Amino acid sequence: MNRPIRVLVAKCGLDGHDRGAKIIATTLRDAGMEVIYTGLRQTPEMIVNTALQEDVDAIGVSILSGAHNTVFPKIIKLMKDKNLNDVLLTGGGIIPEEDMHDLNEMGVGKLFPPGTPTIEIVKYISSWVEQHRAF
Repeated sequence: MNRPIRVLVAKCGLDGHDRGAKIIATTLRDAGMEVIYTGLRQTPEMIVNTALQEDVDAIGVSILSGAHNTVFPKIIKLMKDKNLNDVLLTGGGIIPEEDMHDLNEMGVGKLFPPGTPTIEIVKYISSWVEQHRAF
């Protein structure tokens, strides 16, 4: 039995701007995915624990605060500690291209800047899950 792709959409830290995250959550839902939106002010621990409890295929983190070089490495470490090795960690926001490259090197998936067509994000998550997860 095939089940829909399950995606956790999260906002980490004190960043209170969630319009983009809500747009992405709605887009993913409209594309047939199950979306769990955590809301604002989540810690990396809360995000990873929710991902584990909800058995998600992907975690999408929206970061506009400039804390990407702290948040993503912490989430990656927690995911490894909890053996979530087959879950995609992706995201977007205000992240300089050089930092995106460094984060990709440490295991974060593709990161999307503001203005990315939402269909690109849907296709990326769908393709990654199809290649890396067995249903």
